[in-house]
Amino acid sequence: MRWMELSLSAPGDELDALCAQLADLGVDGVSIENEADFKDFLEKNRQYWDYVDDTLRERFAGVSRVKFYLSDDPGGRAQLAEIEKALGRKPQCTFLQDEDWENGWKSYYEPLPVGEKLLIVPAWMEAEPAGRTELRLDPGIAFGTGSHPTTRMCLQALEAYAGPGKTVLDLGCGSGILSIAALLLGCDGATACDIDPKSPDAARRNAALNGVAEEQYRLCVGDVLSDEGMRRYLGGGFDIVLANIVADVILSLSSFVRRFMARNAVLICSGIIDDRAAEVENALKRNGFTVLRHLHEEEWHAFVCQ
Repeated sequence: MRWMELSLSAPGDELDALCAQLADLGVDGVSIENEADFKDFLEKNRQYWDYVDDTLRERFAGVSRVKFYLSDDPGGRAQLAEIEKALGRKPQCTFLQDEDWENGWKSYYEPLPVGEKLLIVPAWMEAEPAGRTELRLDPGIAFGTGSHPTTRMCLQALEAYAGPGKTVLDLGCGSGILSIAALLLGCDGATACDIDPKSPDAARRNAALNGVAEEQYRLCVGDVLSDEGMRRYLGGGFDIVLANIVADVILSLSSFVRRFMARNAVLICSGIIDDRAAEVENALKRNGFTVLRHLHEEEWHAFVCQ
């Protein structure tokens, strides 16, 4: 089935009224894109990233509009004519197929070899592992896939330390890719935590795709930076701690992350943009860590510490 994606521009303070008009005209659902809201969101959540892709900024630059969808058939076109008559203007229109929404994003993923041992395979594809450990992943459209340099560097570093008899703590687990990789590389158990309440469900699905036993994998939601109860719940004695987050979070973690770590454990941290690398490295050293390895790819950095 083909759909019409319809877009109406309006000043930011008129968007709510426009949405109400569309609802009165029988439009069941709308999406709002507003540069002011985007900028406000970035500012209020600054602690969760150091870098926002330029293409995302460009998408919202100068934007103040409402989008809605109608079926491209006689009924949808008749409804569109009524909307145009009531509003006195024509929306911008592009056309989409059902599969454009449901599966179009999947075309961007291919099996991805990482490091010396892993092959990340999208869940809907088949691949020849060629001696690598296959990690099957269904990332949806929200969580990590292994294609970003920060995740690749963590996985490359993890290969050297994962193995039987070890346990892993994954802070900011997203899709679960790092902690699941650790289990597939032989670790006995993993605990994964994320501030996003949707993350554990994604990680749990990916764990099931890879045959990870439920008793091996503990998942939880919480903010270890602000919640002492969550820190106690996570416990300690982990042989590997993974933190693929952002510089500000790693700076805070560096002062107390040792409480989670066993003797001779390693901390693998990533998500650090160029101009924050020296600051993070200094904080790690100031808090008693020795940097064993410094990885650098594109504008991103990762550290392996003990």
